[in-house]
Amino acid sequence: MTFPVAEQAATQRPARPRLSIGRAPLGLVLPAAAALAFELAVRFGLAEGRLMPPPSRIAATLVALHQSGDLWLHVATTLARVAAGFGLGVAAGTALGALAGASSLARRMIDPTLQGLRSIPSIAWVPLFILWLGIFEASKVTLIAVGVFFPVYLGVSGAILGIDRKIVEVGLIARLSRPRLATRILLPAILPAYVLALRAGLGLGWMFVVAAEFMGASEGLGYLLVDGQQLGKADQILATILVFAVLGKLTDSLIQAVARPFLVWQDVAEGAR
Repeated sequence: MTFPVAEQAATQRPARPRLSIGRAPLGLVLPAAAALAFELAVRFGLAEGRLMPPPSRIAATLVALHQSGDLWLHVATTLARVAAGFGLGVAAGTALGALAGASSLARRMIDPTLQGLRSIPSIAWVPLFILWLGIFEASKVTLIAVGVFFPVYLGVSGAILGIDRKIVEVGLIARLSRPRLATRILLPAILPAYVLALRAGLGLGWMFVVAAEFMGASEGLGYLLVDGQQLGKADQILATILVFAVLGKLTDSLIQAVARPFLVWQDVAEGAR
């Protein structure tokens, strides 16, 4: 027996949102317009381009760094540090977040301490990590991992605590085993929040890498920032900030692309737009 209302709703369900090539250029309209407006303002003498260089000078700086090979050396170094810190932070945040979300005893024991540590500014960890781990890679990767850890921990623990009890009861009524209950109900229920936590952790990872590379680094995009500040190269500072922005957006898009196949079951409002 079929039900016309349910059948009609199924046929009218909005199609899943797909990655559209046309959406990407739309996001470039605002920064491109701002860059063009400032370039014209400098060219016509309406703005000074010494401390705030026009886009043409920033582009020339990027070309010079590319031709010398310095740009890709610093990009690769920073990417390696962020990847290592992100992996460690995600692993620790996922494990402790799952423990705190699944066990009220564990949550009462570890959550107050972690909430207190979460409020410590990133720069406050720098002297301690230098004292403990030195000024080499271990201290830098650890600082990035700290930045990634807290959003992932909060996302995982909060997602587990926020699982609708009714869907768990449905799984129990269906006599699902514990592994099947976890894979068929619990994991899909927390996955959207987990992806958001990963994206938030990655964003903080990119922020923390700057503080990490202030710790005596001789390579990395943070080093380029310090070098530009010490030598008064505003164009180099802005070029490095632009590279940070592009890398941050690309890595965030990578997480979204990897997660998209696992979230196709969602029927959300975005699909109707």
